[in-house]
Amino acid sequence: MARLYFMPNRLTKSIIMLAVIIAGFAVAYVIFNNTGHVLIGETQNQASVIANTNKTDSVIDPKKIYEVTDIIDGDTFKVMNGNREVTVRMLGINTPETVDPRKVPECYGKEASDETKELLKGGEVRLELNPNREKYDIYGRILAYVYLPSGLFVNEYLVQNGYAREYTVGSPYEYQKQFQYDQNIAKRASKGLWEMCK
Repeated sequence: MARLYFMPNRLTKSIIMLAVIIAGFAVAYVIFNNTGHVLIGETQNQASVIANTNKTDSVIDPKKIYEVTDIIDGDTFKVMNGNREVTVRMLGINTPETVDPRKVPECYGKEASDETKELLKGGEVRLELNPNREKYDIYGRILAYVYLPSGLFVNEYLVQNGYAREYTVGSPYEYQKQFQYDQNIAKRASKGLWEMCK
């Protein structure tokens, strides 16, 4: 009696390979938590719990000076708020990505991160929230305007000098039109990323 053997053809092999790749991505599902570090295999519910943890006792006083404890990239850093370390995301701007493991570092990302590190190396900032707008992003990071003790408006400085792009998510924010204007000037002057990342 003849035996029947299953001989996978090219299509079957391709489907199996695709299934293995998809399963690999599912297992290595990557999200950012409130600290800006990467978590492997976290679910959306777990991310929500982490994000909400950052919000606890995170009332920001615009008159207070906050100690900078870590700089994650060009637009994200950590401060001490009371006895808790919280993550701040600069509102209205976006610097090129450098820390997302899913992506190759973007053009001018290192320069933007280095500039933010230089600006914040004094270790002190003042934070302001935008009135009538959400105080946290989906990762639980505080959305803020950042000022140095000298009065330098860091968010605007980074846009003006080509380290960041204007960035709107959701509803307009207080300095949206100003940042868009600053971006156009920086672009016309070929500053920073506008010169290097054509």
